[in-house]
Amino acid sequence: MVVVGLLTVELELGEGSSLKDKRRVIRSMLDKIRRRFSVSAAEVGHMDSLRRATLAFAVVSNDRALCNGVLDRVLRAVESEPRVSVTDSDLELL
Repeated sequence: MVVVGLLTVELELGEGSSLKDKRRVIRSMLDKIRRRFSVSAAEVGHMDSLRRATLAFAVVSNDRALCNGVLDRVLRAVESEPRVSVTDSDLELL
């Protein structure tokens, strides 16, 4: 059985005066999470907003508990990032 876990996270960014600043923060965070957790990660919404972003993270496994655990740790890592605050999150196992 194949299980796909999908985590979507809505963020508000603190300081920054340009899209370039925002993209630097988001890219750094996505790269760090990809390396640390071996998940797919991308910015999927609010691309032209200076202060908001929507990120998506995906993992594929044959174990629901593993998918859930990895994405829970990803969410905690995002929440611990001091340059952003999480406004909403949604975890789905397909």
